Amino acid sequence: MMQVHRKSGVGEERRVPKQVDYEERRLRIAEAVCALIARSGMEAVSLRDVAAEADVSMGAVQRCFRTKEDILLFALEHISRGVSERADQRIAATSTPQAAATLLSHTLAELALLDEDSRAQAHVWLAFVSHAPASERLAAVLHETYGKLHDLVVWLIRYGQDTKEIPQHLDAAQEAHTLLAVADGLTVHILAGHHSPETASAVLQRHVDCLVR
Repeated sequence: MMQVHRKSGVGEERRVPKQVDYEERRLRIAEAVCALIARSGMEAVSLRDVAAEADVSMGAVQRCFRTKEDILLFALEHISRGVSERADQRIAATSTPQAAATLLSHTLAELALLDEDSRAQAHVWLAFVSHAPASERLAAVLHETYGKLHDLVVWLIRYGQDTKEIPQHLDAAQEAHTLLAVADGLTVHILAGHHSPETASAVLQRHVDCLVR
């Protein structure tokens, strides 16, 4: 689409290309990458297919990202931010003080991507995890993301210790490692059909209940 500008005092018109919001385009491409992975796996991510999914030209994709790894890296950073932000929003949305066990249960369920609406994102997340050993840059993003999620769960456990719901002698960092590993494993089990979201939620709840006894 072109914008028309008239030269002052001359009466001539000149056409100026409309300014492109590159950040919006990069996000659009990232979402296209995630959609492709959710449907067909990591092998479906090609420059041509990403451009078609995002409804932009191949040249537009190349102007935003130099390599396929750059595209994947940005897409992973995009979904990593989404996971962290939803977990934070779940806590911030509570209008009244909640028990630590309730906050932990809700947060872990969010991280485990248990609900039906999160099924596609779970496929995408696990595709990146399986691909990370072949890319140090992707592995670094995952390492940073898991570190932030671990810190969040540690904070929730310590909150429970401050409110006397969770015993003081428990090591919050070690317990957080366990809970995150359980949540991650349940994501895989749901996709494999070993657990339903309901039975996976029950497993998470039992682990949380063990902390507050």
